[in-house]
Formats: sequence, C-alpha cells, structure tokens
Amino acid sequence: MLGWGSWANTLKMTSKSWEFPLYYWDYSIGLVLTTLIFGFTFGSNGDEGRSFVNDLSQAETSALTSAFVGGVIFNLSNLLIVAATAIAGMSVAFPIAVGLALAIGVVVNYIATPVGNPYLLFLGLALVVAAILVDAAAYKKLPQENKGDQKKGIIISIISGILMGFFYRFVAASMTTNFATPDVGLLTPYSAMFVFTIGIFLSNFVFNTWFMYKPVSGKPVGYGDYFKLGTPKMHMIGLLGGLIWCAAMEFNLMASEKAGFAISYGLGQGATMISAAWGVFVWKEFAGAPKGTNKLLTAMFILFIIGLALLVIARLN
Repeated sequence: MLGWGSWANTLKMTSKSWEFPLYYWDYSIGLVLTTLIFGFTFGSNGDEGRSFVNDLSQAETSALTSAFVGGVIFNLSNLLIVAATAIAGMSVAFPIAVGLALAIGVVVNYIATPVGNPYLLFLGLALVVAAILVDAAAYKKLPQENKGDQKKGIIISIISGILMGFFYRFVAASMTTNFATPDVGLLTPYSAMFVFTIGIFLSNFVFNTWFMYKPVSGKPVGYGDYFKLGTPKMHMIGLLGGLIWCAAMEFNLMASEKAGFAISYGLGQGATMISAAWGVFVWKEFAGAPKGTNKLLTAMFILFIIGLALLVIARLN
C-alpha cells in the first residue's frame, strides 16, 4: 500500500520536458531489474521452497502464460489511467478506475480463494470505495481552468478500472498458495513477478509506443528522444519509480499466502489514501482549495483507515 501510493512521486520529480512515455520506459526497466534483485536474493536463499531459477525452469506453460498476461493487462490499464487523468483530471480518473478495480479485484480474488470473513471484508471494501468517492469530491473543489473532456475521460477510466481489477487474478492463478512446499508446475512470488514484469516490458513496445507518437497530452516523442533528452538523473528517477512499485508488489504477493489474495489486493489498493496524503501534506495540492475541503479530506482519511482496518480484521476472524 505504501509503495503503490508513493511511486508516482518520482514522476513529479522529472523535468517538464521529459514526457511521461519516456519516463515509463525507465519505470518498466526498473520493474524487471527489481524482480531480478528479489529473485537472486530472497528468492534464492532459505531452507524451504524452490530457488528462483529452479522455480522458473519447472513452471508449466499455463502458469508462465497467466503471469505474462497479467503483466500485459496491468500495463494497458496503467497507461489508460494516465491517459484518463490527462484528459479529465485526477478527480474523474482515479475514483472511477481505482474504485472499480478495487471492487472487481476483491470480489474476483475472493471467489477464487475465499479467505477471511466475507461480511467484514466487503464492509471494509465498501468504506474504502466510499473514501475514494469522497477524495474525488475534494479534488473537484480545486480550481480548474480546464476540466477537459469528462465523458471521454470517464469511458477510458472505466476500461482502465475493469482491466486493473483482473490483472491480479492472472498473477495469482500462476502461483502456488504454499510457498514453503510449492506445487509442481506453479510459480512462487519471485518467479511470478519476473514473468509479470516481462509482460509489462514487452507490451510496452506496443502500448507505450502508441502513446509516444499519439499522446493524449504533451507533445509526441520518438525513441531518439529517450537517448537525446534523457539525463542520468532522469533515468535514475524512472528506475526508482519502478523499484518502489515493484518492491511493493513483491511484498503484496508474499503476504497473500497468509492474508489471501482478496485481502492482500484490497489492502494494496488502499494506496489511493497514501497518494492523497502525499498530495495533501507534501505537494500541497489542496493549498488553494475553498472552505470545506479539509472536512472532506478528513472524512476520506477516516473512511480509509476504518475500511483498511476491517480488511485486516476480516483475515483474523
């Protein structure tokens, strides 16, 4: 949750001349490198389970395909939510996409592996979705010179949210649920994550190339710009963004053995609260907001905290 809600800070640290598609190449490379670091350290040491390389070599095609497809789906959903934000603003894109993804993801993963008290789980989910909607109401109070094409932004947000709600199930389906004595043919978190990020990186040549030459905001860029405009600092910032998001996903999958996939995914998507906190307290995005906005922000944080607490308690009951 902390990592998923914090990686976007690196995007704010980039130069205005460094367009998002260029940043996203470094981000995706950072994802792959992080899985290799995890795989050859945590994933290759210990007395139980399978080592990283052995785990990959014994995996069945169906497991590898499932993790890879999960990466492709996530990549498209991630790029679409950025496009929706550029078109209609964060107050439209994030509540719709993340809220829809949260609802679909928790339901789908709970049906597949029903772990935890369903009443507490879905009550917590409802409060988190409510918090996202309150967050949207707070963002709408910010002065906006151009609200953009909200109808187009809403459609793209819905598509992004549906895709984001299903990507985790594909990764989970590729994994064993017992990491100490893993099932033959299935993957452990370390190898599943590596295949997942390969799916992201390779699909970038299709999806991100489109956004490079047909951007929804900003100017078109080419592959030559990546080398011509990119400084070592810009590349490192993008790699750091990928490392933060990927490390969070690694820990999320590790937690799923005990928490269950539905609860693990639901808690992770509480990242919206973390990103909102960065925006409020560090980036001062609400400094010019009208009177009454602080009450909405307070309500949002309270709903999030109670909702996330219920998700945790759901696993203990």
